[in-house]
Amino acid sequence: MLQTFKRTAYKAFGFSIYSEIPLPELQPALLPNDVADIVIRYADLSDTWIERSDSSHKTLVCREDMVMFRVPDLAVFAIEEGKTIRVSPEPGAVHDKMRLYILGSCMGAILLQRQILPLHGSAVVINDKAYAFVGLSGHGKSTLASAFLQRGYQLLTDDVIAVTLGHLNVPYVTSAYPQQKLWQESLEVFGMNSDRFRPLFDRETKYAIPVTTHFSDGTLPLAGIFELIKCDCSHVEMRNVEKLERLPLLYRHTYRNLLLADSGLTKWHFDFTSRMAGHIDAYQLQRPQDQLTVHQLTDMVLTAIAK
Repeated sequence: MLQTFKRTAYKAFGFSIYSEIPLPELQPALLPNDVADIVIRYADLSDTWIERSDSSHKTLVCREDMVMFRVPDLAVFAIEEGKTIRVSPEPGAVHDKMRLYILGSCMGAILLQRQILPLHGSAVVINDKAYAFVGLSGHGKSTLASAFLQRGYQLLTDDVIAVTLGHLNVPYVTSAYPQQKLWQESLEVFGMNSDRFRPLFDRETKYAIPVTTHFSDGTLPLAGIFELIKCDCSHVEMRNVEKLERLPLLYRHTYRNLLLADSGLTKWHFDFTSRMAGHIDAYQLQRPQDQLTVHQLTDMVLTAIAK
């Protein structure tokens, strides 16, 4: 007997979403026409995965309009044509962990399939414009964004930044959903008690932080990008990133950029980032490994924007 699941309507990244898997992080939506841009549903992908992976050791299959990957002891995920995410849970799969992949890797693949640039980072609103903080995991993107929220600014997105090009190649960022992910040490910097928040699965010291009063729901022009780098230095330092340097920067911080080649999107990515590079300011922020510098970095960012 075929099992049926209740679908819930959400919105994120400018899209309407129907999901059979509860996604409480997202904002609810009303879909009067019973039609959604993206559908997330359960499916049995066992045979499809065996057929397409060609190897028991393979964890990723990528083709044009289709990405499949398997997380051992969790699930097989299939993302197709920028419209559908199918999830095939394995026995004992934990739903909290499945949601991390759905809202992360799966949504990143959806955006790429729709030829929307996903950057790995956080974006905040300053003077009615979007500013992005990008960098490797653990380099302080979400922490810096949270420092701006503490000063009364608003969050557009955390983890995945969806960028589109508008008139005259001006880049825009569309809001995602009102949540941040912060490490225990980041909570301590802002005097926040971790007992108030839900830890992310299998990361006991990283927490889901709801952002309600400081969330901006909309689309704003992307005015600048700040790349965060932890290094063996004695003090914080900021420098301008020249136009030719911006293309490798944007490639480095494209979310799941390993999908570009097999998805046939390498040329699209180069064209897209070349067109947007001249319409943004770009900076590199270097900070010491073992010093608390987030408030100093916040001041530096605001000074750069004011100039």
